[in-house]
Amino acid sequence: MELRVNKFKRALAEKKLQIGLWSSLSDGLSVEILAGAGFDWILIDTEHAPNELPMVCRQLQASVGGTAHPVVRPPWNDTVMIKRFLDAGAQTLLVPMVQNEEEARRAVAAAHYPPVGVRGFSTSARASGFGRIADYFNLCGSEICVLVQIETRQALANLERIAAVDGVDGLFIGPGDLSADLGYLGNPSHPDVLAVFDETIDRIRACGVPAGFLTGNSDLARHVIDRGCTFVAVGSDIGLLTQGSDLLVRKFKPAA
Repeated sequence: MELRVNKFKRALAEKKLQIGLWSSLSDGLSVEILAGAGFDWILIDTEHAPNELPMVCRQLQASVGGTAHPVVRPPWNDTVMIKRFLDAGAQTLLVPMVQNEEEARRAVAAAHYPPVGVRGFSTSARASGFGRIADYFNLCGSEICVLVQIETRQALANLERIAAVDGVDGLFIGPGDLSADLGYLGNPSHPDVLAVFDETIDRIRACGVPAGFLTGNSDLARHVIDRGCTFVAVGSDIGLLTQGSDLLVRKFKPAA
């Protein structure tokens, strides 16, 4: 049994645009449907979704065979949670609320075995094919992708130092939290916030690191792609379901 190649990580390194979708429904069937839609990646969220490890494991299984590479977002920059998601088979992590170089190093260390990091050792996890992948422990590091989120003014101040941490494969702008920390809670489309987004994308690219973004606004998505973002989530499963169901009911109940 061979170790699965992380095509998403390679695409980022080659600066190939990766279009993704956010998944917060916490369900294997929805992930299976979305993973086969043609997206390059799908974000399995555990920070702002009622999602737990056994459910995430089923969602990782459901993504097999689809076009979308599964990216798991832990609820926090937590060594134990990161270990468990990796053992379940995640190869790419999006770590929220990374504020400085030290926290970025902690995220990278949690994702790798000693001597590079501190990931705990297990001989029979799903990630190693339940022990069937020969030399998994020496090979897996090259297929692990660590993305960190820039979501506060403090993170902006430390951006270049975060980007320089060995093992950080991309910086993702969290538009909701960042706009809130800038004083525009719930208004990520404010001109002042958009200007910060543009400047931040430019700074990330100047570091030679892929930039990521999430938005359900098609115009903004196209804008950040044109600006140079490499991995962009252009919507969410909840958004698709709410918008689609609202539209359908209004066709038959205009007053709804």
